[in-house]
Amino acid sequence: MSKRKAPKKQQQPPVSDQALKELQNTKISGNLEETVTCIDGLLGMNADFLKRRFHVFGQYPAVMFYYSSLTNSTMINTEILKPLMYPPPSLEGQSIEDDRLKSILINDSLYHSEGQMVSSIASLVEGILRGETVIVVDKLDEAFLVRTRNLDKRAIDQPATEQVIRGPREGFIEMLETNISLLRYRLPTTDFRIETMEIGRRSKSKVAICYMDGITNPDLLKEVNKRLSNIDIDAVLDSGYLEQYIEDNHLSPFPQVQYTERPDKVVANLLEGRVAILVDGSPLALVVPTVFSQFYQTVEDYTERFVLMSAIRMARLVALVFSLVFPALYVAVISFNPELIPTEFAVAVAGGRAGVPFPAIIEVLVIEISMEVLREATIRLPQQVGGALSIVGVLVVGQAAVAAGFSSPITVVIIALTTIGSFATPAYNAALALRLLRFPLIIMAGIFGLYGIMIGLILIMNHLLSLKSFGVPYMSPYVPGNFQGMKDLLIRGPLWWMSERPSFLQPLEKNRLGPEAETGYDMLKTLHKQTENVLDPMNVQKSKGASANGESTSDHNDPSRGNTD
Repeated sequence: MSKRKAPKKQQQPPVSDQALKELQNTKISGNLEETVTCIDGLLGMNADFLKRRFHVFGQYPAVMFYYSSLTNSTMINTEILKPLMYPPPSLEGQSIEDDRLKSILINDSLYHSEGQMVSSIASLVEGILRGETVIVVDKLDEAFLVRTRNLDKRAIDQPATEQVIRGPREGFIEMLETNISLLRYRLPTTDFRIETMEIGRRSKSKVAICYMDGITNPDLLKEVNKRLSNIDIDAVLDSGYLEQYIEDNHLSPFPQVQYTERPDKVVANLLEGRVAILVDGSPLALVVPTVFSQFYQTVEDYTERFVLMSAIRMARLVALVFSLVFPALYVAVISFNPELIPTEFAVAVAGGRAGVPFPAIIEVLVIEISMEVLREATIRLPQQVGGALSIVGVLVVGQAAVAAGFSSPITVVIIALTTIGSFATPAYNAALALRLLRFPLIIMAGIFGLYGIMIGLILIMNHLLSLKSFGVPYMSPYVPGNFQGMKDLLIRGPLWWMSERPSFLQPLEKNRLGPEAETGYDMLKTLHKQTENVLDPMNVQKSKGASANGESTSDHNDPSRGNTD
């Protein structure tokens, strides 16, 4: 170890990256007290930092360092401390030389599968900060670094934001190791690969990059690694931090990175050729690249039959359009083109608006803003009162506004349908973008009428066409057009239709099916040929009819039936 004098404990500043950089090239010299002084000077000011002195085999002085808040004390006592204090049974009564001590400790004494030898002081300190245990033995130029991290975690539960009727009930939690295990047992293949890196100078958050070798395009993987490696911030507390750094257009309201807390959804995207990013401490995984069609698709679309889910998806698309243009369309028709409304309905609308002192655009904007405030308050309030507030806000406040002449009944109905439509969009971040774009559309409709709505929709569509996610056009597979991809765009086609992976991801292996089936129809025909109607009543009746006509049955000469005469 270098001769740099360790500062006194009471004068040592808090641990920082600068302190570790100064010790980056400092090695363990074999002097136990010098190493203890250095580590204790860096970490000894913490209440949960423990230092335990003992003798290895009752002969060699040693010190063990760990954080009690990050480690499992039972594991330390039974798997580390006890076997190190007593020699192995095979060596009892024998003298252990100094040159054999290191080999005996790592090969015969340590009862732990994840142990390694480290010679750098900085590596030892980083290991302690991660929840590992360090054992420094006198006269050894390397210390033992043993993984003993153990944190309390919540149980694996159903995802709160992506609930389904038919499908798995498991969701990611905050622990990265648990999240990786949820993916690993769904993909028991050697092609499933995981790369890790640390991001954040202070938090040193562990980030896992998951992909399928042989399917994911290597250029995509290289680009993901490059964007993540360029991030240099103090801390990464959630995967949302990474999303804001790696997206292509930072000013767009539309999300270019999809997040999910469903392991089955991540696995489905990995098998298509995408890359998943998981962060230690976050229950939400990022999936890249992303296209717009992913935000109105759900896991349930593929677990139910295609005819039913195609109808549900179309209803979801109608709700998506409602949530964007319905209030603006109402303002434009009421303000500029009331002749488009049927006569009977126009009389009812005029009667409802007779006592309203505001023009339609002001009325709609006020009610829309009120609904947004009510929605935000419902989310932020405690769960016990949140539901009650939503009911009171919708029923009481809405009815009171109509009774007071502040708003017309038709306006309340329009805003209610719009709000319900935004709730029907599966992805919260996409629904948030549509809610944000409603307001400029309402303003343009109040100024220019139907022309303003068309201008706004054209601008939105042009923006969508200009977006890219890791080089993939945002409106793929609609633009640029791809027939294979359109089978899963507006409707959910049968599974045997979608025999190829999305072409816009440029996967290395395009076909989803086995080598014997060229298309999904080939597999379907093979399955139908092998199908037998074993319980068909007509077959039973034919068999009985043949016996009644005196025809010989197949088991007539079966000796096991015996003589029935």
